[in-house]
Amino acid sequence: MAYWLFKSEPATWSWDQQVAAGEAGTYWNGVRNHLAKKQLMAMQVGEQGFFYHSNEGKAVVGIVAVIRPYYPDHTDETGRFGMVDVKAVRAMPRPVTLEAIKADPALADMVLVNNSRLSVQPVTEAEWARIRALGGLD
Repeated sequence: MAYWLFKSEPATWSWDQQVAAGEAGTYWNGVRNHLAKKQLMAMQVGEQGFFYHSNEGKAVVGIVAVIRPYYPDHTDETGRFGMVDVKAVRAMPRPVTLEAIKADPALADMVLVNNSRLSVQPVTEAEWARIRALGGLD
């Protein structure tokens, strides 16, 4: 089981909108970076990821689950990129800010800390557990 982090600007797609999509979830489209594309292609149904508000808020605010594996992104006119579908699983009781993540030595090697521009990122099992703990889960 792999873990992920999905970044979204709240003005474009917020956690509240993701929750409102319900059990049907929604597609995670618009990724135009080849490394992020590889991350999407590696995702399996049932894997979970953090939902991260970028630019505004800069915090992990929830957890999503992959409900449909990689398939073509209908918004990509070149046909080179794809997407997955995700649904909201639960909100973080306490959002975990980027500031808190950067301040935690256990998270120093996290992709979010070292390559903050990547829109879809892998998360290690140790990072997953630590952020969940910081956010009031487990």
